[in-house]
Amino acid sequence: MLVGCKQKDLDISSFDNWDLGLGAPICIAGPCSVETPEQLDLTVAALVSEGIKIIRGGVWKPRTRPNSFEGVGAKALPWIKEVKDKYKVKFAIEVASPIHVEEALKFGIDIFWIGARSTVNPFTVQEIANSLKGVDMPVLVKNPVNADLALWIGALERFHQAGIKKLGAIHRGFSNFNDKTYRNSPMWQIPLGLKTYLPEIPLLNDPSHISGRRDLIPQIAQMALDLNFDGLMIESHIDPEKAWSDAFQQLHPSDLGQLLRALKTRKVDVDNPIFQSQLELIREQIDDVDRELLEILSRRMSLVEKAGEYKKLNNVTVFQRERWKKVFETRPEWAQALRLNPDFAKDLFQLIHTESIKKQTEVKERIDYPNIKG
Repeated sequence: MLVGCKQKDLDISSFDNWDLGLGAPICIAGPCSVETPEQLDLTVAALVSEGIKIIRGGVWKPRTRPNSFEGVGAKALPWIKEVKDKYKVKFAIEVASPIHVEEALKFGIDIFWIGARSTVNPFTVQEIANSLKGVDMPVLVKNPVNADLALWIGALERFHQAGIKKLGAIHRGFSNFNDKTYRNSPMWQIPLGLKTYLPEIPLLNDPSHISGRRDLIPQIAQMALDLNFDGLMIESHIDPEKAWSDAFQQLHPSDLGQLLRALKTRKVDVDNPIFQSQLELIREQIDDVDRELLEILSRRMSLVEKAGEYKKLNNVTVFQRERWKKVFETRPEWAQALRLNPDFAKDLFQLIHTESIKKQTEVKERIDYPNIKG
């Protein structure tokens, strides 16, 4: 069970199974921002030549800092209508308020997506959902900025309760100041958790916002397909270096086409009894190792409790900074020597540390207050 999300809270069966009718994997592509009629027309023409049938484009751009480029606004909508009619494509834009919804519907926008900054605020999500009652169109919900699965699912539920039948999700990564590689950390376990709870809805990956750099987009896109995502949303601009926003993460349409042709799709199941037999054997071995890991962790926590008792009897604090500093320095080194990812070891021992402090605190309370039952 994932933290912050209880399965009993979810009405899984009521979510519809649907797709965009374009096969898999889906690819939605287009500029971060719609800048001018010329930029939009040239970009769409180039994307159509690469086989793209759904275009994305930012009209209203929520920005972190004031005075940044926040999109050209509603004046871009007639330009979008023109390229939709000219190139026979569908068009997706981000909406962040009921006013955006009202304006966009006037010009035949086909798909809405809800941005990460909106998903994080249930009041904003509810206002947008209310404005869409009675509207039959796809709505794609990006994950919230922070790593909160329940908040993401809650946003999807709000649109579902408003009557939106064609719901999808977009994984665009999560804010993480410790990540020196990606603009937004992928944290793959969270979108996979979403897919586990809501298997019926399409799940897309946005490698542009995860990467923040065009050279990292291929590996993130391939990872998403390896994890059985239903498609991708990728930013593409006719002249990326001169883009008015997010220039470093946009691909030229020809580069996008080359990437899409290079990506490999994987099979979910293989009708091969030898493969299935071997895979099952490996999984049984993994189960055995997992049991051993838990047994070892149980032994470790027993030792932690003994240490807690000894500290209490000798009037020593539960948390001792130098000890844990040594742990966090040595365990990643040990992991690297064993050909494990040191960052993984660091994260693992952070969890172990938290549980150890909890255990020793419980020991202290048990000794101090022996007559109080938990």
